[in-house]
Amino acid sequence: MTAKTARTTDRRAAKPGVKPARREHDMVTLGIAFAAIILFVGTAGVVLPNLIDAWQGEAASLDAALTNALLLNIALILLGWHRYKALTEELKSRRASEEEARRLADIDHLTGCYNRRSFTAALGDLLTHLERREQALAAIAVDLDNFKQVNDLHGHQAGDEVLRNTAARIQRLLPDGGMLARLGGDEFICVVPYHPKVPDRVDQLATRMIEHVARPVEYGDTPVDVTMSIGIASSTQMENARDGEDAAERLMHKSDIAMYHAKKQGKNRFYWFEPQMENELRFRNELEAGIRRGIANGEFRPYYEQQIDLESGKLVGFEMLARWESPEMGVVGPDIFIPIAEEIGVIGEMSEALIACAFEDAKEWDAELTLSVNISPVQMRDPWFAQKLLKLLVRHNFPACRLDIEITESCLHENVGMVRSMISSLRNQGVRVSLDDFGTGYSSLSQLRSLPFDRLKIDRAFISELKQEEHGEKLVDAILTMSDGLNLPVTAEGIENEVVLETLKRMGKMKGQGYHYGRPEPAGMVLERLGQQDLLAKDRHSNVTKVDFTATEKRQGGGKRAG
Repeated sequence: MTAKTARTTDRRAAKPGVKPARREHDMVTLGIAFAAIILFVGTAGVVLPNLIDAWQGEAASLDAALTNALLLNIALILLGWHRYKALTEELKSRRASEEEARRLADIDHLTGCYNRRSFTAALGDLLTHLERREQALAAIAVDLDNFKQVNDLHGHQAGDEVLRNTAARIQRLLPDGGMLARLGGDEFICVVPYHPKVPDRVDQLATRMIEHVARPVEYGDTPVDVTMSIGIASSTQMENARDGEDAAERLMHKSDIAMYHAKKQGKNRFYWFEPQMENELRFRNELEAGIRRGIANGEFRPYYEQQIDLESGKLVGFEMLARWESPEMGVVGPDIFIPIAEEIGVIGEMSEALIACAFEDAKEWDAELTLSVNISPVQMRDPWFAQKLLKLLVRHNFPACRLDIEITESCLHENVGMVRSMISSLRNQGVRVSLDDFGTGYSSLSQLRSLPFDRLKIDRAFISELKQEEHGEKLVDAILTMSDGLNLPVTAEGIENEVVLETLKRMGKMKGQGYHYGRPEPAGMVLERLGQQDLLAKDRHSNVTKVDFTATEKRQGGGKRAG
């Protein structure tokens, strides 16, 4: 702490009225002792000469009353002095305890640096007295990456050791006048003075923090890896930087926004705060709130993309794709809301509602048409996922043999054993399982052989290269050769034109899908398409088809085409 900050904290922590009251008690006790001394002097002035005369034989006897008064004064003086000393020691002890209590209230007990309350007050004091033209303050927010895994894998004691080491490493790097605080959990913040014309010094400090602080921490015989994301905000970015604690809170908030931007950009790096970051965060918060409202209001709807047998050109099924029919933003694609839904933990609820709706829609199709559904990696972490899906099949009376779930390669790296168990459970009930976006992850041949997949889906990135690059055709051909060896049929995603389609036809038998066959459609438009191709459910006769289509179209909000 700086001397100025310490004085400010002491002034804030002092409670008016407490110390003066104790001083009053001290003065009363001292006053009693002082009055006894005066009385002793007055009494002794009479008794002592008589006592001396008595000793010398010049007086017949002592005055008993005055002698007793003198002895009583002496006893009172000794008692008062002893009491005064005891009260003084007690007050000193209490003041020391209060000072220690104030000190403990201002620091983080684990790391020994500031806590949020004391840091905010100290930063507000610095901002209030800041000469903006000659000096600026940089607030540097630090958050350890993946710290939860440290606690989960090594225990909370290891996590505490990482936090203590991190605080000590940052403290050693801070220049004179720098302050460090732990805000809670694995979040730290420090403030350093710098000249506004030389911001590179703050960049250099942040770089050193990433290089020197983000190093493994030895815990027992195990090195615990540590990386950090850093966000920086300057007092020069504040309109009213001298507003004390309010300004401190705003400056800390800006550095926090920059830190989360660093995490979003890949972690283990730093960014300076920029105004658009705050706009992005505000938009993100609005999206989160909108997604939660949308789930409750049924705004997420299944759209369907055709899957075609390339050899015959026959429609064989649909892949269900989620769309958000937002009243404010229109039709929103899954690339916008799916990652957010996964992060805020609502992807399971959203997916189950969409799948349930898709089951009801698909029951109106020809029984030979299949339904493919994408499953999020987050859902695959749920050990009860297979049971939940099977319950949905039973509840909606949908044939398991018509369902094909698609999982991505990233699912295989988190818990292969649990994924294998879930796939086996689903396949035992007749559900087919496809490996989606094949080629974009790191699945090995041994995994493909050990996991009971029914189909591979070649990622659209490889298919799109067929129209212009020769090596793209060789890569797709290699995947097809491997799938033949594993006896796995293939679906090609992202067929967008006739050139790509003809190239794939020459390569062998497979299913395909893409915008060449049309964009994803809501259920109402799918029923219209199937009606034209005579691919509706057999129990639907012609005079009911139109009525059912109209009802479905109303349920889908007018059957708007996907954007």
